[in-house]
Amino acid sequence: MLQFRAAGRFQIFGAHVIGTFGSHRIHHHALSATTVSTLTRPVYAMSHKRNISLKPHDLWGTLKNDKVTQNGAPASESSPPSSNTSKTPSSPTQSKKLPSRPKEMSTQAAPKGGAPKPLPEFIQQRNQLFDQLWKDNEEDLKSRDKPGIKIELTTEGQSKTALDGKAWETTPGHLLKHVPKDRAGQVVVAKVDGELWDLDRPLTKDSKVSYLVFSDPEGRDVFWHSSAHVLGECAEHEYGCRLSHGPPTAMGFFYDMALEPGVAVRESEWPSLESKAKKFVKDKQPFQRLEVSKEDLRKMFGYSKYKMHYIEKFVPDGTSSTVYRNGDLVDLCQGPHIQNTRKIEAFKIMKNSSAYFLGDQANDSLQRIHGVAFPNKQQLKDWEHFLEEAKKRDHQLIGKQQKLFMFSQMSPGSPFLLPHGTRIFNALQHMLREQYWDRGYQEVQSPNMYDVDLWKTSGHWQHYQDDMFRVQVKDDSADPMPLADAKPSGAPVADLKNQDKDKGVFALKPMNCPGHCVMYKNEEHSYRDLPWRVGDFGVLHRNEASGALSGLTRVRKFQQDDTHIFCTPEQVEGEIKALFDFMTYVYGLFGFPFKFKLSTRPEGYMGKLSEWDAAEAQLKKALQDFRGDNWEINEGDGAFYGPKIDITISDALQREFQCATIQLDFQGPANFKLEYRTSEPSSADGAAPADKEAAADDKNKDSSGPGAGMARPVMIHRAIIGSFERFIAVLCEHFAGKWPFWLSPRQILVIPVMKGAEDYVREIQALFTKARLYCDIDVSGNTLQKKIRSGQLNQYNFIFGKLTHSPPMSFLLPVFLDSNADKLCPPKVVGAKEQETRTVNIRNRDDPATQKMGELIPLNKALERLVELRDERKLENRIEMSN
Repeated sequence: MLQFRAAGRFQIFGAHVIGTFGSHRIHHHALSATTVSTLTRPVYAMSHKRNISLKPHDLWGTLKNDKVTQNGAPASESSPPSSNTSKTPSSPTQSKKLPSRPKEMSTQAAPKGGAPKPLPEFIQQRNQLFDQLWKDNEEDLKSRDKPGIKIELTTEGQSKTALDGKAWETTPGHLLKHVPKDRAGQVVVAKVDGELWDLDRPLTKDSKVSYLVFSDPEGRDVFWHSSAHVLGECAEHEYGCRLSHGPPTAMGFFYDMALEPGVAVRESEWPSLESKAKKFVKDKQPFQRLEVSKEDLRKMFGYSKYKMHYIEKFVPDGTSSTVYRNGDLVDLCQGPHIQNTRKIEAFKIMKNSSAYFLGDQANDSLQRIHGVAFPNKQQLKDWEHFLEEAKKRDHQLIGKQQKLFMFSQMSPGSPFLLPHGTRIFNALQHMLREQYWDRGYQEVQSPNMYDVDLWKTSGHWQHYQDDMFRVQVKDDSADPMPLADAKPSGAPVADLKNQDKDKGVFALKPMNCPGHCVMYKNEEHSYRDLPWRVGDFGVLHRNEASGALSGLTRVRKFQQDDTHIFCTPEQVEGEIKALFDFMTYVYGLFGFPFKFKLSTRPEGYMGKLSEWDAAEAQLKKALQDFRGDNWEINEGDGAFYGPKIDITISDALQREFQCATIQLDFQGPANFKLEYRTSEPSSADGAAPADKEAAADDKNKDSSGPGAGMARPVMIHRAIIGSFERFIAVLCEHFAGKWPFWLSPRQILVIPVMKGAEDYVREIQALFTKARLYCDIDVSGNTLQKKIRSGQLNQYNFIFGKLTHSPPMSFLLPVFLDSNADKLCPPKVVGAKEQETRTVNIRNRDDPATQKMGELIPLNKALERLVELRDERKLENRIEMSN
C-alpha cells in the first residue's frame, strides 16, 4: 500500500491554503474517508517517469506499455502500447471491450466450514519473490560490519538515558526494556532523530530515540495504517482482488481494490472480513520491511496496474523503495508500521462504497472498504459513541433542519445560502470587518475573472489550470485574439502588451493573491507606506472533482477572509505577532483552542538562503514569544516560496480542523516585480543627478532584481476562518446547531396565546427588529404545543410569550405578566396601560432554570440586555434577569 500523509494530522477538514505562486497545489477541501486520495500527497518525493493506462474497465489486461505481464515476466515486443493517462472518459466503443480475466482469479469467500481457497497464483508468485529477496537481505545484514553507536533514549516525562548499541543490529524494540513496563506495552512506533521508525528496524548510526503511543496523533496514524494492511490481507483472501491503496484517515482507514466488473462488496460480507482480521491479529503477524529495487518492484507488482502506476510515477529509475509484509500480504509501502498485528485488539468494518482510482472519474471504479481499529475494545466502544454524537451534529442534517443552505444540480458544488444561513455569514463578516477597522486593514474588491497572462505570471496556469474554471471570450472582429504565442506558420504574434485585451482565454479566480499583487503594483510605494494590509471577501471558484464535493466542507464556489500583508523583512515578526493576537480574539469567540505547526524550507525552495534563514528565525521567535515551547516544527514541509505556520483548532468533539494559515512569500513579489523605496531623497528635487543616472541605467537593464534604492516586499498570505462556507459547517457541528446569540439566525421567538394579543406581539417584533435583532412571531393556526415544539427544534435562543391560566401548559410556555401582578394574568386584550408597564417572561434555551416558567424582566430591560449580549459577542447565552 502506498502510504499518503494528510495535509493536517487527523483533521476532519483538510488544509485550507490561501494561495501559491508555483507548482504546489492549493487546496480548499474537506478531509474525509471518501476523498482522501485527492486530499493527500504521496510520501515519496519522486518524479513521474512513464504513463500507465487507467481507462475504465481496463482491470485485468497486461501492462503492455511497460512490457510486463501479470506475473511480471517480459511481454512480447508486438504488444501495442497503452494509451496515456487522461481525464477524458473513454468512448462507448472502448468501454465495452473488456479484457479477459485471469482464470486463477478468486472473487468469492471460501464456503463455510470448508478449507479456504488458495490465493491466486499472482499473489503466490509475488510472495515467493519477497521470500527470496528477504533471504538475500538477511544474508547481507549478517555480513555487514556492526560498529558501536551511541544512543540517547527519551522516555515518558522527557527523561533521557545514554545507551550503547551496534549499528545494523540494535533496534528501538530492543530498547523498550529501558522503558517502564506499562508505557512499553502501549508503544506503537519509534522516532529516530525525528523520523518515524519501525520498532524492529535496526539503527544505522548514533541516534536519538523516542516512542509514540496510540494517543499521539502520529502514533494513531501509524496504527491505522497498519490496520489498513490487515484489511488488505483480508480482502485478498476474501476476493482474490487487486489492491490499489489504503491510507489512514481522520476516521480510521480504508482500502481500495479492483474486483471483477459487476462484482461489489456487500454488507453481508463484513462479518467474514472481520473474522479473518481477528485470526490474523491472533497470529501475531510481524511487519517485515524490505528495500526493493525498481526492477524487482516491477516483477513483484506487475500483475497490478495500480501498483505499477505508483512505481512508475514515484520511484525513479535506478532507485528503490520499500515493501512490507504481514502474513500473506506484500504491499508497496513507505511505512513505518506497528511491530506485529497482536497490537490490534479491536477491528471493525464501518462501511463500503465505490471510488474512482486517483479520484478521477475517467479511471476505474474501485471498491472501497472503510474500517477502524484500536488497541483495546473500550476505545472502540468510545469511538462508536463519538460517531453517534458526530452524526447528530452533521452540518448537512442541521443545515436542512434549520434551512441554512441548499444545493442544486443547476450549479453542482455551489451552495445556496438561504436567508438564515446568510444571517450567519453576515454576522461573521461583520465581526471581521470591525476587526479590520481596528487593526489597520483596508478592504478591497477585485475582479472575478482574469486573463490567463496573470495566472502565467503567478505560476498558477502552469501548475493549477486543471483546477480552474476557464472562460473562452470570443472576438467578433476579423482578426480574433490569438490563443497561442505564435501563429500556425510559426511567425510570432504581434506584441499586445500595450493593447486592451478583452478577448481570449480567461479564468475565474481560485484565490486573490495575484489580483492583490496587481493592486500593489498600480502605485509606487515607500517603506513609509508599509505594511499594507489588504482584505478581500471576493467570490472564488475552484474546479473540484465531482466525487470529492461534500456539503459545505468541499465546494466549488466559496468566499474566504483572504488577506495579504505587504511589508519589509524587518516588519515580518511584528506582523506575525499581530496575527496571533487576531486569531486569539476570533477563536476565543467560539471557544476554539488552537495549536501551531511551523513548516520550514523544503528541497527545491526558491529565493535566497539568507532570506529563508531570516524569515524562519523571525517566525520561530514570534512563536516562542507567544507560546513558549508549545508549538511543533515540521522540517522541510514549507511551501517552495516561503515558510508557513499552520494553525489547527479543536471543536467540542476534540476533532481538529485547519482553518488558519500564515505563509511568507518571497516568490510572488519577485514574479510580479513588486518594489518599495527603501529611503527618501535627500533633496527637494529628489535624488542627485548621479543617482538619477544610475537609476535610469538600472531601469534599462534586463534584470529581475529591484532597481537602485528599491527592495522587494515580503508578502504574507493569511486566513483565520478560511472559507466562510466550511467554517459555517465547522461551527454548525461544534455548537450542534445551538448558535451563540450574536451569531444565531433565530434569536427571539414571540408566541401569542390568544388572537387578541397578536397586534401587541407584532409591536414587540417591530421594536426588537428595529434594534437589528432577529425576532420572529408565530401567529399561525398551529396548536400552542406545536408552536412551542417548533421553537425548540429551531433552536431559538430566547422565547417570549403570553399565557392564559392553564396549568397543563404552564411548564412549557414562557409568558407575559402584568408588571404589577403577582399572579398569572387572565386572558385579555392588551391595553395601552399594560403595554407601557409590561413585564416579559423569558425562556432561555440554555438555562434549565427558566424552562418551566421563565424569569420576569421589564421589556425595555430585555431589549437593552439582548442588544448588549449581541454586541459583546458573548459565547454564553445568558442575560441579567434582575430588574
